[in-house]
Amino acid sequence: MPRPRSAPDLYLLSKVSTLYYLRDQTQQEIAERLRLSRPAVSRLLRDAQTHGIVQITISPPRGLHIDLESRLEEQFKLGVVRIVPTEPGTSPDLLRRQIGAAAAAFLSRTVHPGDTIGLAWGTTLSAMVQAMAPMATEGVHVVQTLGGIGPPAAEAYAAELVRRLAQLLGAVPVLFPVPGVVATTEVRDVLRNDPHVQAALRYFDRLDTVYVGIGSIDSNPVLNDGHSFPAGTLESLANTGAVGDIALRFFDANGAPVKTALDALILGITTEQLRRAPRVVAVAGGPGKVDAIHAALKADIVDVLITDQDTAEELARR
Repeated sequence: MPRPRSAPDLYLLSKVSTLYYLRDQTQQEIAERLRLSRPAVSRLLRDAQTHGIVQITISPPRGLHIDLESRLEEQFKLGVVRIVPTEPGTSPDLLRRQIGAAAAAFLSRTVHPGDTIGLAWGTTLSAMVQAMAPMATEGVHVVQTLGGIGPPAAEAYAAELVRRLAQLLGAVPVLFPVPGVVATTEVRDVLRNDPHVQAALRYFDRLDTVYVGIGSIDSNPVLNDGHSFPAGTLESLANTGAVGDIALRFFDANGAPVKTALDALILGITTEQLRRAPRVVAVAGGPGKVDAIHAALKADIVDVLITDQDTAEELARR
């Protein structure tokens, strides 16, 4: 028959808590002072919270949204959500720069020696790179995970983004020297067999962290410019229910992949490779992207979301 638990020693719980929380003594110092074991001190501190002797209150500074971040982390099963506070009337350009700065701070804080970082491209990721301060890293590679889209200047810009981030981190750039969308599968196959392209492709399966944007089918500029994609692409995607994309891999409102003929013409990281990556960081926000971001969070791809307050509040209501 199990022994009944004795009543808590309220004096001892109060004494240990006072020494630890108000006198800044370590658990080992308290154990030696009161002739207790260190595990006993740790247990007493937990019991003190259970019995209401210790009540911990966290008061984040004004402008932080820790509670909302926690709600979204739980709601969408995310590892981390970082919310940027916004003010009424914030311009889209300023919003991008604010989200980009938060993403740059996250990258600086979380990069580890030997990491392999994948980088797609887009305006918000560009803002992230622009906000980065130089820092010393060791053994880091930055990998271009999507070919260039649009005219030659835009295609070169994708590689330049990788070069710039690698320079800021003191890392090795791994370029993917191809267009993101090609005209035929024959062209795709020829490019994939190029030794330089093969070298980049091998990195796609060993990325530690991938930084991506989230595109909305309604506002994605390259979908609407009339020359970056085959004629009829936008209509075809709309007819299949696509609402957004990550690295040109499109999904519907429920996060399910949308399969079209375009998939066979894309040179870039696949949805399956993104899902296998240990951490995918989505950097996106703004009122025009709420539907796309919501769908992306349901697609089981994103692990970390960096966004703005208004977008976060709308996501929390869904």
